[in-house]
Amino acid sequence: MLDKLNADISAALKTGDKFKLSVLRMLKSEIKNAEISKRDSLDEGEILLLIKKQVKVRKDSREEYLSYNREDLADNLAKEVDILSKYLPEELTDEELFKIIDNIILEENATDIKQMGIIIKQVQTKYGARADMKKVSTIVKDKLSKL
Repeated sequence: MLDKLNADISAALKTGDKFKLSVLRMLKSEIKNAEISKRDSLDEGEILLLIKKQVKVRKDSREEYLSYNREDLADNLAKEVDILSKYLPEELTDEELFKIIDNIILEENATDIKQMGIIIKQVQTKYGARADMKKVSTIVKDKLSKL
């Protein structure tokens, strides 16, 4: 992952794409800061979660800017999301999420809403970088409330 990031930084330098270069450098800086905080290097999964968090922050900020009619700033954030999203694996479909959640509910013998946290934690541990956790939470809550 870091090799690809470094290669993309070099390519952005060569092509003179200043916007992409700044986004990639920011990402590399975030990874470095996380490694410093952890006092160890990050594994692939931790880097993916960090990238996913950065994408989420930008999407939320974009919505905020749009609510204040600041399309110029929202457009820049949309471009940043596009650049960062290229480093994330494809998200799970709703159908895949339903199957995964059903399997985990069966494995845990979950019978009520009190076990929601356990189910969500397992989905996040196994599929965190590929799953939209807001969607997971909604699905788990719906399924457990029907049991």
